[in-house]
Amino acid sequence: MVRNGSYQGVQGGTFATGISAESAGALALCLHQLVMAAGSRGRPHLHEGHESAIFVQSGQVEVWHGPDLTEHVTLHVGDYLHIPANTPHLPVNTGDQDMVCMVARTDPREQEGVRLLDLPAWLATRVGLLTVGRG
Repeated sequence: MVRNGSYQGVQGGTFATGISAESAGALALCLHQLVMAAGSRGRPHLHEGHESAIFVQSGQVEVWHGPDLTEHVTLHVGDYLHIPANTPHLPVNTGDQDMVCMVARTDPREQEGVRLLDLPAWLATRVGLLTVGRG
């Protein structure tokens, strides 16, 4: 069992210490709660060789994804999103309340498979002024 604790993800946001290789000896999965503050964004990134699943518990989040982050979806409470391995993505919370979601990945190491990417110039004009999130 794991209780308490949190850390700042290199990709932005505050992650509650959940199930991972570090916290529970997991071999093939990682499960955490993520909080993104209202008016914040993450950093563009991908998870090398690992897929992710997201379930939104409160608030909402826009996710820019795909090559050059040209695809876009807005997730609301109760929505799920699958992010295939090696897919660039960027979460953005333009709402007026914090967004809370559960994140599951096939990477048991909390941050090992995260690879940061550059924010495309075209998207920087739209979200570049938002603060990189700290829950």
